[in-house]
Amino acid sequence: MTYIVAVRTLCEFTARRGDLDLRFTPAPSALEGIAGHQAVTARRASGYEAEITLTGTHGGLTVRGRADGYDPALNRLEEIKTHRGDLERMPANHRALHWAQALVYGHLLCEARALDELTVALVYFDIADQKETVLTEQHTAASLRAFFEDQCERFIAWAAREEAHREARNAALNALRFPYGEFRSGQRELSVAVFRAARDGHCLMAQAPTGIGKTLGTIFPLLKACGADHLDRVFFLTAKTPGRALALEAVESLHRGETTLPLRTLELVARDKACEHPDNSCDGESCPLARGFYDRLPAARDTALQARTLDRAAVREAALAHGICPYYLAQEMARWCDIVIGDYNYYFDSSAMLYALTQLNGWRVAVLADEAHNLPDRARRMYSATLDQHAFRGARHTAPTALKKPFDRLSREWNALNRERDAAYDVLPEVPPKLQSALQNLIASIGDQLAETPQSVDENALRFYFDALHFMSLVEQFGDHSIVDVTLEAQQGAARAKPATQICVRNVIPAPFLKPRYAAARATIVFSGTLSPQHFYRDMLGLPDETGWLDVEGPFRAEQLDVHVAHHVSTRWRDRERSLEPIVDLIAQQYAARPGNYLGFLSSFDYLQRVAGSMRERHPHVPIWTQEPRMDETARDAFLARFTTSGAGVGFAVLGGAFSEGIDLVGERLVGAFIATLGLPQMNDVNEQMRRTFDAQFGNGYDYAYLYPGMQKVVQAAGRVIRTEQDAGVVHLIDDRYRRADVKRLLPRWWKVVT
Repeated sequence: MTYIVAVRTLCEFTARRGDLDLRFTPAPSALEGIAGHQAVTARRASGYEAEITLTGTHGGLTVRGRADGYDPALNRLEEIKTHRGDLERMPANHRALHWAQALVYGHLLCEARALDELTVALVYFDIADQKETVLTEQHTAASLRAFFEDQCERFIAWAAREEAHREARNAALNALRFPYGEFRSGQRELSVAVFRAARDGHCLMAQAPTGIGKTLGTIFPLLKACGADHLDRVFFLTAKTPGRALALEAVESLHRGETTLPLRTLELVARDKACEHPDNSCDGESCPLARGFYDRLPAARDTALQARTLDRAAVREAALAHGICPYYLAQEMARWCDIVIGDYNYYFDSSAMLYALTQLNGWRVAVLADEAHNLPDRARRMYSATLDQHAFRGARHTAPTALKKPFDRLSREWNALNRERDAAYDVLPEVPPKLQSALQNLIASIGDQLAETPQSVDENALRFYFDALHFMSLVEQFGDHSIVDVTLEAQQGAARAKPATQICVRNVIPAPFLKPRYAAARATIVFSGTLSPQHFYRDMLGLPDETGWLDVEGPFRAEQLDVHVAHHVSTRWRDRERSLEPIVDLIAQQYAARPGNYLGFLSSFDYLQRVAGSMRERHPHVPIWTQEPRMDETARDAFLARFTTSGAGVGFAVLGGAFSEGIDLVGERLVGAFIATLGLPQMNDVNEQMRRTFDAQFGNGYDYAYLYPGMQKVVQAAGRVIRTEQDAGVVHLIDDRYRRADVKRLLPRWWKVVT
């Protein structure tokens, strides 16, 4: 057996005990942690060695990692941990984990340097007062070896099991056959390109239409790459819940073969969906499922691995059988599963768990970004942060006396910024240095207060504190990929008579934030039915220059879809009132020619209601139903339930909303769609500033800010009509601008458009 494990992973497996305790304690940011390590090492005498790469073995187990520092003059190995506040409040199980790591590094250093003895030190550095607390233990090489071997022995049975699982998995995947005998048209081409990307360690952009089986066509070749030992794990990431369901269904189809497939699949769900006690905090005193979590985790982990597919229900069953938290059991199982299915944020966000685990353990992963046309907008939100002055004033009002001065200082700087503004919206070259300084001072003060008397900081102040931490982390990474803007909030009554603003670090081009994610993965495959124009998505996502491009010909024929342009109608804002009658008359005419189920897409809820009202007035015989704002899951299901095989009517929805992508209404469930808009984002101050940023970067600002995002929504919505090679239907594009050459170029090649 040869099994490689990181020092931290080994110690987390063997040395964690007691409760799960996630009560907030002020901790340094990542940059503060790096600065703290640098501050400690800078104080050491010359000859001090930092970041020492170490490796050791025991019984076929290879353990590797980087020790923080070694002082040859003192013969002292140091494990440096940054913290904030009273060190005595650190939970004992955290300290035990730190010592375990330090002692393992101690053994590895003794082996590497042939040392007979060693001083092992935990150095706790308080970033607030820049003071060190040093805890030391004297060890012989023999005692450190004994500790190391004990940790390895605790892990080695698990490692042997994992190695056996990997060998059995790879053998089964090598023999795995495609579950449906033959590939669909275009599916084989997609699968071959995905396998080659994994084999060669490259990225791939794949535009592949609905109907070819993209989900299975990407998962299957990556599992074959695992079998060929090109990959360790596969991450299937989606923008929406239906994508997770399709991925689980695709994996399940592989299990229906003649031979048993030893494949572990995990579904990650959001904390609010998995939490059993949402009103309790995550600690042993408040939540029974946190009490003794790490003591019961090994048995729960063993139970979980009996299920081949750990979807939400299976994780919950395994967790509750052992009295532990389902959400955090799923987080633990992400370390031991072959396929992990979850939201984009688990890998692409700034604090992404799967990205961190990949880096820590040196995994060779393939990342699949499903429906990747959603990724630019989602990534922008991940790397944007807003501070709201109303929220700040609420936090200031209830803050303890000890925080009055830092709150007042930030208030003065914020008000000074407001006085300099002469417009409702303004763009700044940067967050003003004085405001930055005041904000950093408040963050540090709240952190100190939380460390000393955590109960004195109420929910309002805590929420602002977290917002401020995220905001400052983005200020530290600010560049020409983002903008800083200030927006004057609308006045609403006497309570809001005092002017208030929102300050936003707004990401426009997420590419620089996403590039490290591609570098950490062996292969990243971004795929969707709409990734045109190619250069737009390359620029937004920042994919490497050598990224491959695949545009799969779809299985659909032009005869399946009649595409008509209503060029006599304008849906521009100024023409909305005049557009109502022509739109509803066209819908009624099409419905009379072929009764059945249709979707009608409008640009906003207001426009939708006006069209629906006109429809009821002029054509009351046509059944209609409408999407409402903020529909919950039950209401969305009821909306879709109206689309029955024997039904007839028109469901009106907002373009870009819940019903314009990710839904399958096959055959007679949907026979046509009306799209009364180009889907262009609203022209406002923010979007205009984004246009200017795109212009500066790419020289094509209007298309990047408006045309490309709008037409992507149009194509996605129209794609609801033809879902299989047997479907037939009609799409009406309602706006005179659909006749323009630059717009027509963005429509699918297989469409035959009648203007």
